[in-house]
Amino acid sequence: MAVQNFIVLRTEKDKRSAYIKWKPKDDAYAYNIYYGTNPQKLYTCIMVHDNNEYWLKTMDYQKPYYFTIEGINENGLSQKSPSKKAA
Repeated sequence: MAVQNFIVLRTEKDKRSAYIKWKPKDDAYAYNIYYGTNPQKLYTCIMVHDNNEYWLKTMDYQKPYYFTIEGINENGLSQKSPSKKAA
């Protein structure tokens, strides 16, 4: 099952930053957050351990970004969440 309540909030003051949050999965010990400027090309990945939020501060302020997330446990990977656009 995919990670639930995946939220990406791009800051208005500094478009290079986004606050990313999700509902923790009971069976996940880490999460992969994929992102990119094309929804079909989410090639950049950040792994987050033991947390359910992340501050991303590396975006180009002039481009929209797309994000998806998957949980990781000892059995493998969960389904990826539907992608979210941060304009």
